[in-house]
Amino acid sequence: MFTHRRKDVSKGNRFVWLKWWILGKQTIKQISDLSGYSERQLSRWFDEYLRSYPEWQMQRREKVNLLIDGTWFPNRVCLVLYRDENIKTTLLYRITDDEWEEEIVEDLINIQNLGIEIRSVTSDGGKNIIKAVAKACPNAIRQRCLAHIQRECNTWLTQHPQSEAGRELKRLVNMISKVKTRNDRLQWEIFLEQWYQTYKDWITKKSFKIQSHTEWYTHKMVRKSYIHLKHALPNMFLFIDNPDVPRTTNALESFFGHMYENISLHRGLSKTHCQNHVKWYLYFRNQSNKQK
Repeated sequence: MFTHRRKDVSKGNRFVWLKWWILGKQTIKQISDLSGYSERQLSRWFDEYLRSYPEWQMQRREKVNLLIDGTWFPNRVCLVLYRDENIKTTLLYRITDDEWEEEIVEDLINIQNLGIEIRSVTSDGGKNIIKAVAKACPNAIRQRCLAHIQRECNTWLTQHPQSEAGRELKRLVNMISKVKTRNDRLQWEIFLEQWYQTYKDWITKKSFKIQSHTEWYTHKMVRKSYIHLKHALPNMFLFIDNPDVPRTTNALESFFGHMYENISLHRGLSKTHCQNHVKWYLYFRNQSNKQK
């Protein structure tokens, strides 16, 4: 009748409330109201857990189609995540301070050393990720995230471009998400080439300032958008011939969004506690995926 005082039961309860706090959107005060434990007691327990982190166990797979992206949390905590899109779960992660090429190469090699074949990698235009994938798994399909391409180009072109060239290019950018077949791809590439032939003199026009002897492209944002598309083009539509390859990293962005919302409720975490909070979050999410 006094089981609530047993240490093992008490630790079990602590772990349950820790999981609520890590994964859910409850503050310590709300968990205190639900659990009957004081906020001070819960804070001590959670602080004890955040001094360490759980051991990560990679789920073994034969082949994977990876999503790779990095995101930043408070205290310059950078999370680089390797998501296995086949089973919708995190395969590996790294807590660091930036998307370093050498670290990503190391992670990808470690994945392959476990006998896992990386069939494809979908990522944004981050140069370090792109270069790391080329080095560590040169035979993998390297798909550029179409959502990132559209978002960046539309930012440069603005919501309402002032020039005809800008409006026409924005129309092509907005068509990217509708490209689903080989014919769609061919038609879109023809449209892009036609746009270039029409406006190539316009986008190479330069402005000068005689006093300072400086020059710049007059329509640099439209030009920048076109060059971005041209450079990305070889890796934009590889998913058409490889249906298992994700077209975007939207799944990762949604995942990151939930983490942001969660951590924003727990302001004031030290850098170490923030890092370990992220590690506990990933651990619990993977455990939940295994149970599905």
